[in-house]
Amino acid sequence: MDGKKKSREKENGVPSALEVAQQQLLNVAEKINLDENICSMLLGFYRVLEVDIPVVMDNGRIKTFKGYRIQHNNARGPFKGGIRYHPNVTIDVVKALAMWMTWKCAVVDIPFGGAKGGVVCNPQELSRHEIEGITREYVTRIQPLIGPEQDIPAPDINTDANVMAWVLDTYSMNIGHRALGVVTGKPIGLGGSQGRKEATARGCVFTILKALEKLNMKIEGATAVIQGFGNVGSNAASIISEYGAKVIGVSDIKGGIYNPDGLNIEKVKKHFSTTGSVVDYPEAESISNEDLLELECEILIPGAIERVITHENAPNIKTKIIGEGASGPVTTAADEILNKNGVFVIPDILANAGGVTVSYFEWVQGLQSFFWSEEEVNNRLKTVMDKAFEETYKTSLEHKVDMRMAAYMIAVRKVANAVKLLGLHHSA
Repeated sequence: MDGKKKSREKENGVPSALEVAQQQLLNVAEKINLDENICSMLLGFYRVLEVDIPVVMDNGRIKTFKGYRIQHNNARGPFKGGIRYHPNVTIDVVKALAMWMTWKCAVVDIPFGGAKGGVVCNPQELSRHEIEGITREYVTRIQPLIGPEQDIPAPDINTDANVMAWVLDTYSMNIGHRALGVVTGKPIGLGGSQGRKEATARGCVFTILKALEKLNMKIEGATAVIQGFGNVGSNAASIISEYGAKVIGVSDIKGGIYNPDGLNIEKVKKHFSTTGSVVDYPEAESISNEDLLELECEILIPGAIERVITHENAPNIKTKIIGEGASGPVTTAADEILNKNGVFVIPDILANAGGVTVSYFEWVQGLQSFFWSEEEVNNRLKTVMDKAFEETYKTSLEHKVDMRMAAYMIAVRKVANAVKLLGLHHSA
């Protein structure tokens, strides 16, 4: 198969996010005997947009930021994907995230295709006014690509409901009328959905509960470690604690904390809100992000950024279940090691699909201007996640493959079939 080759190794031995994403596709393509022409199409991208974003900063100077909107594949429906504000945003990272989004939507059977957006910036060094300026100029420059039936953005790392409100307002002003369906993850008062903020974390916990069931383990008293304390990590910590798990370690970008007797997550959240970090929480000892990942536990949730578990630290991972709350936290080389060591990995395209699932619910509610209760949203989310998990688990047993390969087999087949049915020149 053309292009079928090992991921190029970087100087530090860790492949890029895009190389990981492409290698994962090549691995499943071989497994399911995917048509070479279809594989070639899926390795590429429908559209790649790079923009410069000039912003008047608070000091009166103009600073230009780099931004991206990348659309991978829309054979199964409009493009869907978050907007990330982070200093480490690159075109390759955004491409990888867009590709993963395609598979994520397919594996949970949501009628969207994959896209992603990003701006190279450090929100911690910017005022709220400057972030608003970045957002409004970014939306204006990517506007030809987005729309309720074309490409629907959502929150990602360092973006929130307020940022999505600016996306909605800017887009609506530019077209002359309010378009609730252009973006998801909005504030409730502006057409957002109940349960959307916690959806990625809740969906991840739902898949972990199913994994515990398959492994004849109980959630009550199970030890959990969560890397990342943003929207996904902090909510996952709260939700899994509510089910009876004992969270013994959490971390953020500045470091981590550990208490073998368990952390009071609500107290940790208050400390984080006050200080901006979990570090120096008084009822725990400090620990590095690297050491936190290697803590002995039953459940590990990497819920921050990609490529944190590699061939270097994978042999030291001491957990029974990994629920990938982040996108691409485990490299392909690390996957092999974890599988050999008997770690049950719930892949990102399944484990963190709760966010896009409830984004789909929000999109539907916005188009109808008819909104659901939080209980209804959460029940519908559980139905979707449980069904997707069972289908993936059944495929893994039937084909004697791990959960990641099983999820990719399901997702890639669905997308490939849609491409075949539509033909080469399917519309945007």
